[in-house]
Amino acid sequence: MTTRMPAIALAAVPGRRRKTLDLAAEAEKRGFAGLWCASFGDAIGLCEALAFATERIPFGTAIVNMYTRHVSDYALTASLIHELSGGRFGFGVGVSHDAMNRRLGVATGKPLADMRSFVESFRATPRAGELPPVIVAALRKKMVALAGELGDGVVFANVARSHVPTSLESLPAQKRSDPGFFVGDMIPTCISEDREAAAAVNRKTLTMYLNFPNYRNYWKEAGYVEEMTAVEKAIEAGERAGLPEIPGERWLSDVSLYGTVSEVREGVEAWFDAGVSTPILVPSSAVGNQLKAFEELFAAFA
Repeated sequence: MTTRMPAIALAAVPGRRRKTLDLAAEAEKRGFAGLWCASFGDAIGLCEALAFATERIPFGTAIVNMYTRHVSDYALTASLIHELSGGRFGFGVGVSHDAMNRRLGVATGKPLADMRSFVESFRATPRAGELPPVIVAALRKKMVALAGELGDGVVFANVARSHVPTSLESLPAQKRSDPGFFVGDMIPTCISEDREAAAAVNRKTLTMYLNFPNYRNYWKEAGYVEEMTAVEKAIEAGERAGLPEIPGERWLSDVSLYGTVSEVREGVEAWFDAGVSTPILVPSSAVGNQLKAFEELFAAFA
């Protein structure tokens, strides 16, 4: 079994935020590699709280949406958290998804050009103080290359483990060999002796992403052309209810972790071997809520 510890994803779920800080402190005590906060419920606000609720563990946003706050506002807040935490904070930022942005009344724009402008403006914000590392969210090769050019790391979500080495080839050689360059991936994870029940949980988790064209295009690039074409045909036919079952087990096993404790721990080791320096487990449970999922995760890596 692996002795390399993964990181854990947290979210500032309303009504559970104080409990989330307790989970963070427990994860630190248990030796997990980091805490990465999803955009749901205010990732950057949760990170500010983590600066005080923890003492040693690295943490960051995975991610904040670059379009929803002014870049200088982000820079000032990120600098504050970086200072208060003693340099443990990583600022993960991305373009989110066009469908979600439109729902917020935000124009996505041109992702590559907008990300370049954002990072440059972020670092040029006057009187911001010392800034944290900038970790760029990416899926496809051009954004990975931009992360290598401008960023201090790259963070993926739901990518195919088999495709990670190919994705990382887009980084400059010095970044690929730099242990200080962050490479993370948010991985849906469900631990259960009932492997089929765990798989069903991850399929449900990933259903939303099957609806996003940018994810389908990425998964095609990763070798799942037939599966994603079938998903698109189902969407065109208005048959969305069956989407989770279409891609199949090969795809599900490549983009998520599920099954017994041994299977999940061996899977984490495989993610490390693929080139992800920080696997970030996003826990769900086959028999309870997310608090139960954290209980299962802590037990698995005790």
